[in-house]
Amino acid sequence: MLGEGRPPRGGATTMGTGQTSGRGQRSGRGGDHREGPTLGEGRRSMRRGEVALKGAVGEVGWREDRDLHMTAGDGETSYAKNSRLQEKVIAKVRAILEKATIQVYKAILPKTMVVADLGCSSGSNTLLFVSTIINTIAAETNKQHGDCDQVELQFFLNDLPGNDFNLLFRSLEPFKKSIATDQDGQILPPYYISGLPGSFYTRLFPNQTVHLFHSTCCLHWLSQVPEGLQGQGGAYVNEGNIYISTDSSPLVVKMFQEQFYRDFSLFLKLRHDELVSGGQMVITFLSRKKEDVFSGDLNHLLGLLAQSLQTLVYEGLVKKEMLDSFNVPMYAPSAGEVMQIVKESELFDLEHIQLGEDNWDPFDDSIDELVHDSVQSGANVAKYFRAAIEPLIASHFGEAILDMLFAEYARRIGEHLEKEKTKHVAILVSLKKK
Repeated sequence: MLGEGRPPRGGATTMGTGQTSGRGQRSGRGGDHREGPTLGEGRRSMRRGEVALKGAVGEVGWREDRDLHMTAGDGETSYAKNSRLQEKVIAKVRAILEKATIQVYKAILPKTMVVADLGCSSGSNTLLFVSTIINTIAAETNKQHGDCDQVELQFFLNDLPGNDFNLLFRSLEPFKKSIATDQDGQILPPYYISGLPGSFYTRLFPNQTVHLFHSTCCLHWLSQVPEGLQGQGGAYVNEGNIYISTDSSPLVVKMFQEQFYRDFSLFLKLRHDELVSGGQMVITFLSRKKEDVFSGDLNHLLGLLAQSLQTLVYEGLVKKEMLDSFNVPMYAPSAGEVMQIVKESELFDLEHIQLGEDNWDPFDDSIDELVHDSVQSGANVAKYFRAAIEPLIASHFGEAILDMLFAEYARRIGEHLEKEKTKHVAILVSLKKK
C-alpha cells in the first residue's frame, strides 16, 4: 500500500532480475524483457552526465500549453502505443454515446451537426470516437431516409497546443479508407475533420454552435497545480508527496478539491454557452468509488510514483526540494462530488451517470482477483502511465531520470499487485443542456 516500500537506509536499491526499463518493455503480453539499470549504475551514469542533468532541471514549474500532453510520436513509450486502457473505456461508453448522438440528431435535425472531442490526444482512440459518430448517424439516416443528404458532420478535435496533432492528421487518410470499406453498402454522411488547439478550460466555440461534446479520460486533469501548495516563506505543504496521500494535511486535500470544483464548474459553464439548445455532452474521467478522499486508485498510483521519486532522492539522483515542489495537477472525484457540482450549476439535466472499473494492467482482461505475472503487469502499468505523465515529469525533473524512475515505478507496482489486484475507477456522465 502507500506506506510500503520506503527507500532503504543502506545500499543501492536494484530493480531485480528481468525487470524492464520504461523504454525497453513492450506493451503487449509476452513482449521482450530487458534488464533495467540498477539505481547504483544510474548514479554513476548520471554523475558522468551531471552538466546535462543540471541544465535539464534548471527550470522549475510547468506550463499547461507546453507540458500537459500525452507523450508524442509513435515510439515504444508514446501514448499512441500505450493507450489500450483508454480504448477499453471508449468501448464501454459507446452505447451511451450512440444514444446521445441519436437523441440530438432527432431532436434538432441539423443540416450540419457539429461534434467536438475535447482532449483528443493522438492515435487510434480519437478516430474510434469519430467512426462511432459517423456510423451512428449513417445507420439512423439510412433507416429514416435511405440516404445521408440530410446532414453533414463537422468534427473538431481539441487538445492543448503541445498535443501531437501531426500524428493525428497523418492518420486521417488511412482512417477514411478503412471506414469507407466497412459499411456493407451503407451510405456515409459527408464529414469534415479539423484540429482545434486550446485548453477546454477556455472558450473554444461561438455561442450555441456545437451539438455534441465528448471527452474521455481528461477531466481529472486540473487547469493548474492548486495554488498554495508552496506555503508561506517557501515551505512546501505537501512535502514528499505529489498528490493526496494518507499523510497529506487537510489543507492539501482542500486545495485539490477546491481546484477541481472551480475547474469543473467553469468547464460546465463554457460548454453550456457553446452548446445549442438541446445539445448534449458525454464525458468520462477518473473517479473513485468511495467518498473517502484517500481511497482512490489514483492515490495508489501516484503514491507509488512518489515513492519511486523518493528512492531517487535517497540515491542522490534527485534533489529533495525538487520532489517537495512537485505536485501532479490531477483530481479523481467521487460520483457525489460530480453530481453536486452539476446540480449547483443549474445548467444541465443529468441523463446518465455510472461508475466503471478496469484492471490496472490494460492487457489483463480477467475478472478474477489474481495477477498471474506481477512483474509483467507492473511493467505494463508503468508504461501506459508514463505515456500520460512523462512530459510533466521531464519538464520538472529533466529527461535524464526517466528510464530509471519508471523502471523503479514498474517494480513497485509489481510488488503492489502481488498483494492486491487494484482497479481503475472511471465515471461516465451524460448531460443535456437545459
